[in-house]
Amino acid sequence: MKMKKLAAVILTAAMGASLLAGCSSNPADNKNSEGTEQETPSNQEEEGTEGTEGTSDTDDTNANEETPAVSWDGKNITVNVASEPQTMDPALNTAVDGGMMALHLFEGLMKWEDTGSEVEGTDGTANSAQITYGQAESYEKVANEDGTVTYTFKLRDGIKWSDGQPVTAGDFEYAWKRLVTPDTGADYSYMLDCVVNANEILKGELDPSELAAKAIDDTTFEVTLTTDLPYFEELCAFPAMMPVRQDTIEANGDQWTFEPSTYISNGAYKLQTWNHNSEIIMEKNDQYYNYANLGPDTITWKLMDDANAMLSGYNSGELNFIENVPQAEIANMIASGDLKIVDYIGTYYVCYQTQKAPFDNPLVRQAFTLAVDRTYIVNQVTQSGQVEANGFVPAGVYDAEGAAGDDFRTVGGAYYAETDADYEANCEKAKELLAEAGYPNGEGFPVVEYLYNTDDNHKAVAEALQFMWEDVLGVTVTLNNQEWNTFLQTRKDGDYSIARNGWIADYNDPMSFLDMWLTGGGNNDAQYKSAEYDALIQQAKAATDPKERAQLMHQAEDVLMGQDWVLNPLYFYTQKYMLSDGIQGMYYCPLGYFFFDSVHP
Repeated sequence: MKMKKLAAVILTAAMGASLLAGCSSNPADNKNSEGTEQETPSNQEEEGTEGTEGTSDTDDTNANEETPAVSWDGKNITVNVASEPQTMDPALNTAVDGGMMALHLFEGLMKWEDTGSEVEGTDGTANSAQITYGQAESYEKVANEDGTVTYTFKLRDGIKWSDGQPVTAGDFEYAWKRLVTPDTGADYSYMLDCVVNANEILKGELDPSELAAKAIDDTTFEVTLTTDLPYFEELCAFPAMMPVRQDTIEANGDQWTFEPSTYISNGAYKLQTWNHNSEIIMEKNDQYYNYANLGPDTITWKLMDDANAMLSGYNSGELNFIENVPQAEIANMIASGDLKIVDYIGTYYVCYQTQKAPFDNPLVRQAFTLAVDRTYIVNQVTQSGQVEANGFVPAGVYDAEGAAGDDFRTVGGAYYAETDADYEANCEKAKELLAEAGYPNGEGFPVVEYLYNTDDNHKAVAEALQFMWEDVLGVTVTLNNQEWNTFLQTRKDGDYSIARNGWIADYNDPMSFLDMWLTGGGNNDAQYKSAEYDALIQQAKAATDPKERAQLMHQAEDVLMGQDWVLNPLYFYTQKYMLSDGIQGMYYCPLGYFFFDSVHP
């Protein structure tokens, strides 16, 4: 049946769970996309970057007081986007919240800048962002006879690290080669497989020194790509591609990010203080080439994941910007205009551990996917303008014709439909599939666990999924929540059956959502292995014709979603936020990043 009819049952179950939780003597685990979903990241999940989107359901009787947000002092801004980041190393980060921090501390060859144009629906609180030159002042692009493409970047004159040493092309060479070095253990190492020799390095067949990314001299950086890449400029602005200092990393090892004295950066801000699990304070980098035009003296990132505490801090003026509010407050705050909603290119989804029974069977995965009522989830649970996901690559991602044509999701179509009649049919099909897998009416199906990171939104989604699966399929699903960093490691290790996930675009291209599922990929939490899928992705990466490339990516998604049912997409993200009155100059890009370097009264 359609989930609208089950709302009262789910609400009753959720209330009962809340009452039981209130009687417990154990404190709730906390965390935050995907993401950036976001969700995300984060938010983030999300974030692709993993979307974290984290808040907790801890009670706070002061959270809902209607105290107007206090105006800021005009010099120092205090924000909250997530709790303690998993890492502050830009090469190792995979979450939107960590990426957002990195983009204030580091700058790549390219960067995001304020367009001066307001993001629709934000009442002047946020402008849009676009790609422009960062540490580079220009580049030349040459198509070679063998099909490769060479970019030659010229760095700005006089750019410096936060300790006053010059930034050189050699710093970029070191950072990019460090990223693909297997011993670095970077989940995003595959993002550089567009560079000549990267694949062979990742396989251990060549030394990282053979990567076709090199310093010609101190101000000239040359990169040769295997083929033309429509999103290469965005890639050059991605946190993992930021330059890092070889001397401080080699002297301090994994601890180079822990202290301001060793955390040398080249961005608009530098690290002043990191009080773990409390706050990260950044101050203006007086060595930055555009120092004179920077906004606040300091940006303080409060590290918390309790939605009630966030809202309370915002209302008291302690926080000038927040991304999350208590789940119960969302609908009213959107209606009042206090909570802003902006576009966010990402997908909130469930991933299955494809190498462990019972989810090593695609029939079981398809059954669990079809048993979900996404319309109910977005209308009755999340309530923030999200759109039901009918594929993995979300709406808004470019297809072959880029911004001028239909997006990838429109061209690719839906893998399941969501009308009342369709959902009824989906449920019947799900029952048939589970029976075909050997579990008629759920008989003999083992108890399985759904894993999520602590957050009241994730909890509400988990409870809805639990009910749907048990009601439609006759199976028993238990719920387990973990603190954010623990959750990430558990999921990465494959120590789960079903898990919440979210992915936010790293750049506007379907490949940001598709190449992560290559066999052995650093972000392949589903442990998915498919020679057919791998071949399609590699063919798409090598394709020079945009239409052929897009078609190959559609075929790959067909294998991922329509054949192997590796993932269970629930909805396409939106990003919510609140900003104190009197603050101007914040800008945002739909990859999940808010920028505070230019805010002013």
